[in-house]
Amino acid sequence: MKLSCAFAPRCDVIENTKLAESLGYDKAFFADSPALYGDVFIAMARAAEATERIGIGTAVLIPSLRHVMTTAAAIATLEQIAPGRLTIAVGTGFTGRRMFGRRALSWRTTERYVRDLKGLLRGFEVEVDGHVTRMFQPPGFGPERPITTPIWVAANGAKGLAVADEVGDGLLCAAVVPEGARNAAVLCFGTVLAPGEDWADDRVLDAIGPAIAMAYHGAYDTAGDAVDALPGGKGWREEIEAIPEPVRHLYVHENHAVSMTDRDRRHVSPALGAGMTFSGTAEQLREKLNALESRGVSELVFFPLGSDLPGELQRMAEALR
Repeated sequence: MKLSCAFAPRCDVIENTKLAESLGYDKAFFADSPALYGDVFIAMARAAEATERIGIGTAVLIPSLRHVMTTAAAIATLEQIAPGRLTIAVGTGFTGRRMFGRRALSWRTTERYVRDLKGLLRGFEVEVDGHVTRMFQPPGFGPERPITTPIWVAANGAKGLAVADEVGDGLLCAAVVPEGARNAAVLCFGTVLAPGEDWADDRVLDAIGPAIAMAYHGAYDTAGDAVDALPGGKGWREEIEAIPEPVRHLYVHENHAVSMTDRDRRHVSPALGAGMTFSGTAEQLREKLNALESRGVSELVFFPLGSDLPGELQRMAEALR
């Protein structure tokens, strides 16, 4: 079982990635949500140049944000900076599209993007938007083709699993491992509980509160009043729905994967951390890890949250090793 990590691109990307490398994390992935975070490719380039061993990747890249040739050129550039260390996970989009008021992409669109991206990297002619294109970077402007960067597909349902099997070089799941997953990586949020710590303690809530809040954001995004089924969900929804509809989607995901908003703190239940996050004592986490491995998981991608990312990285690495 490999242990990797993930971050929202921010100014301290170099320090956090260097620490992750020193702690033995296998890869450092970066989120792609430009309305919320810094640029994912700039973050990866900075991290790659500042480290020597750790893998660098996206978790996850959103096809609609960039022309497929732009993505291919960015991957080629990173392969020159850190040859063989890159992994690109591609998904249909969550906040990377919701912050634009858009829903997730179709799997048909995502599959085509992955096929085109892999074709370009391998040096083939690819038809994009009705016109043929190809990577023609001369020596010194990119590595020779074929470029064999692994392209993973991020999926949690049957359609996504089928696409991952068909065109992906790997599978990345978010928190839940679907039936039929094989050799999957799973992205999780959580924290290591010290003896005597409680879910509502300030440090614990700082580390897992943003992850619990995501459940409220996702439930509301999916079916509106479905969020009412969560503790405090009705009050959270009523506050959100007091915001004018044309801009409401911006505030549903405010501070996503960074911190809880005041609205979240008024309504989100800390007790949900037990079931919704990868949290517990070191012994409990090792048991959870064994259970994931038995379900076909070969890599855990830990996404630390809160105000002490270095501490969260260190505690999780020590607990699981």
